[in-house]
Amino acid sequence: MAVQSPSTASKGINQLNYQKPNSPVFSKNSLEPNFLQCKWLGTPIKFPLHYKNFKPNNCPIRATVSFSLPYGKPEPPVPIEKIPKWSSKAIKSFSLAELEARKLKYPTTGTEALLMGILIEGTNFASKYLRANSITLFKVREETIKVLGKANYYFFSPMQPPLTEDAQKALDWALEEKLKSGDNGEITTTHLLLGVWLQQGSPGYKVLAALGFNDEKAKELKNVISEPGFVED
Repeated sequence: MAVQSPSTASKGINQLNYQKPNSPVFSKNSLEPNFLQCKWLGTPIKFPLHYKNFKPNNCPIRATVSFSLPYGKPEPPVPIEKIPKWSSKAIKSFSLAELEARKLKYPTTGTEALLMGILIEGTNFASKYLRANSITLFKVREETIKVLGKANYYFFSPMQPPLTEDAQKALDWALEEKLKSGDNGEITTTHLLLGVWLQQGSPGYKVLAALGFNDEKAKELKNVISEPGFVED
């Protein structure tokens, strides 16, 4: 095979990629400021190189964070400004509960999902207490499937699976219990856990009972949250 010299190779590249100023494709005055002119179709066409009114497709991200969880009764027990706030860990646990319900392809967020949300968050007092008593996320998931069965593989849960009646009652109990205490602190995941336990017959109650949670442990937790100044750690 013949080897081309650098000058020959360069000449070939120029013939392929370079048009002389006098070529029929581009006229001598074809390039104007901010425009590219082409005569391929016989009619000069100008392509703007800059578009002044260009607007990016992406818009600023807007996010809102709710500092309260759903209340199921028509009227709150006290004026809105006096309703205690949920702790950030309780709100995160609730969001994770919705996500877990979707992952398991259940149509609703039940008491079992609230329980899993508490454990997935992992840093709150209630989750630490549960793990200390050998109630782990893996065991809760396994027991949940025993209680509710496996969901339809082809079912797609809503973006925010609605709360079951029992799950809503658990949230309501947590808020009302905090109000009864007269303490100005936040509603915590421990309040939420106790709310789940008090919904006897619910999937969350059945899961907890099957894993060894009982009234004695619930009483122990209630004594903890009754202490003045109790906060999530």
